[in-house]
Amino acid sequence: MNCPFCSFEGPPRGLHAHLGEQHPDAVRFEDKGERWFYALICPICGDGYEREIKPRGRDPGFVEEFSAQIRLVAFDMLVNHMMGEHEDLELPADEVETAEPEPATSAGDAPVPAWLAEARRAKQQNGT
Repeated sequence: MNCPFCSFEGPPRGLHAHLGEQHPDAVRFEDKGERWFYALICPICGDGYEREIKPRGRDPGFVEEFSAQIRLVAFDMLVNHMMGEHEDLELPADEVETAEPEPATSAGDAPVPAWLAEARRAKQQNGT
């Protein structure tokens, strides 16, 4: 898989580790009153992902102490998103034209991750 931020290329696990080490600023932390959230935007398509960080502000040092682990969770979502939505971008340019199309699969073949279903729902509600 190719890193959406730089020229790194590697397997999904390698990309996941690379993102955490080289692109930590891609994950945004936001304090919304008594609640903290982390957010990440796909640099390829602009789809966003935001989740509340638990324990909901009860421990003011929680986000600072666990920010690296929270970022890895966010990057896991990004890698999964890229595999599900941008899998065609993984092929080198010279293989794109000669690659045979994959057979169509029904939605019932594999469960869709909750974050992906939510992103698709939000995209439909926004009319995009």
